[in-house]
Amino acid sequence: MPGATRVLTVAADRPGAYPTIGSALLEAPDGAAVAIAAGTYAETLELSGRSITLQAEAGATVVLDGAGADWPTLRAVDGELTVRGLDVRAADNLAVSVDGTVLTIEQCSVSSKTRPAISVHASTAFTIDRCTITGAETGIVVEGASGRILDTSVSEISGDGIVVALGSDPLIRGCTITSCGGRGVYIYQYSRPELTDSEIAHIGTAGIGVAHGSTPTIRRVTVHDTRGPGLTFAPGCGGTVEGCRTDNTGQPALDIADGATVEVIEKASARPAEQGGPVEVLLEDLDEMVGLPGVKAEVHAMVDEIQVNEWRRAAGLSIGGVSHHLIFAGAPGTGKTTVARLYGKLLKSLGVLPHGSFTEVSRRDLVGQYIGHTAEKTAQVFEKSLGGVLFIDEAYTLSRSAGTGGDCGQEAIDALVKLMEDHRDEIAIIVAGYTDEMINFLDANPGLASRFSKTIEFENYSAEELLLITDRMVAGGDYLLDPAAGPPLTAYFDRIAHGANFGNAREARRLVEGMRKAQSQRLRALGRMPTTEELRHLLATDVLTAAGA
Repeated sequence: MPGATRVLTVAADRPGAYPTIGSALLEAPDGAAVAIAAGTYAETLELSGRSITLQAEAGATVVLDGAGADWPTLRAVDGELTVRGLDVRAADNLAVSVDGTVLTIEQCSVSSKTRPAISVHASTAFTIDRCTITGAETGIVVEGASGRILDTSVSEISGDGIVVALGSDPLIRGCTITSCGGRGVYIYQYSRPELTDSEIAHIGTAGIGVAHGSTPTIRRVTVHDTRGPGLTFAPGCGGTVEGCRTDNTGQPALDIADGATVEVIEKASARPAEQGGPVEVLLEDLDEMVGLPGVKAEVHAMVDEIQVNEWRRAAGLSIGGVSHHLIFAGAPGTGKTTVARLYGKLLKSLGVLPHGSFTEVSRRDLVGQYIGHTAEKTAQVFEKSLGGVLFIDEAYTLSRSAGTGGDCGQEAIDALVKLMEDHRDEIAIIVAGYTDEMINFLDANPGLASRFSKTIEFENYSAEELLLITDRMVAGGDYLLDPAAGPPLTAYFDRIAHGANFGNAREARRLVEGMRKAQSQRLRALGRMPTTEELRHLLATDVLTAAGA
């Protein structure tokens, strides 16, 4: 079919497939996708002026190992590169290096030893989304580039976690930056990033360092357990610090040098120890979520129980066995993933788990292609998640009645039941899905239900709650919602709330994207450069266009 994406398959032991990634790239046309079967590929790849997608086959563990090479494992110049689901490794060089390239890297693990894990230079657009960066000299380096770093974990770094330089202005949102020998985030050379809704902890110097005329916007960032100050601004720097929290940092927690002009809103300050530190901060984050009163009450109750058990243990009193495995039941878009992430961080802060890492998987990540392969894949995912939270979305698809492909899904369930018992104090497993389907899931193995301490029900959002969620999404994108847009928004959510495929907050996100597109079309039709106010405002007409009214 004209216009269809060319897909080339790489599998060393599959007749008809390319034996190496490099051999596939030699014959791949621009715009092609290279689908890579499970395995370790001892290759280094260099692309110049190419538009290519590299992606793991569904459920496959793919390692691109450049150890021993004197050049980057994966390098791209003046092109477009998309990487999905790969484990990219380097030893004495960069793992991923792009120059003048539009980069998208999603759900990848990237590691190095003596150089940066990811280096982005002179890129007009890049996205690093839901990745895990470990074991490098520097986690991510952004130079002269615009883009996004989203929901990414950077840890076990000998130097700085993230470096933003040469006038770069990326959005860094929802990231966790921990265990860095240098700074958590270093912003310099007139850079202007936006750093929001992230955690920076266990840092060898300052949590966030700003230098050389840079002007970042830092919102709702938690910085704790740093040897140096939480945030530092050198002379000549500016920017905004809003709603940030610090705990157990070097003093002063917020260090603004003479000659720096920083707007501080809700001044960052050290939290007194008697107020509970990071646990209370995390609970505040939970309480600030829209709706979910029952969910919030359940989480508060679990935290209270864990804390009291720790006090009893310290006093030499007996405590009962406590399972930290949970069932999250409810429709999509009701905050299950967000609450699961917070739960992992709470368990870490309470000393229950060694780290708050979060691994999200679905059926394809656990189920193999044949009997026996599934147990191996499930064990690998489980072992990788030890010490943190393993979140299995749509877990009911693993049961015989819901899944496909023989008993492979059932094999994953049976393997999980045994692993959960053998390592009950080393991991928290959360399974999530529709309420009725999760009941059937628990029937898939006689011992499964007893492994979970409780079921937490996530109710659908009301139209009023979805309106508030929409307001927050709009504000987070630096837009303003015209007051006249309220009634058509509420009417839209009322209309779709009882549909069979109602997606809750996903519907709000989809609508906001539609509103932005409608605004873009409206402003382009003006025939002139819009004013700043016009660029920021979303009108009722944009809502009606996006809603199809």
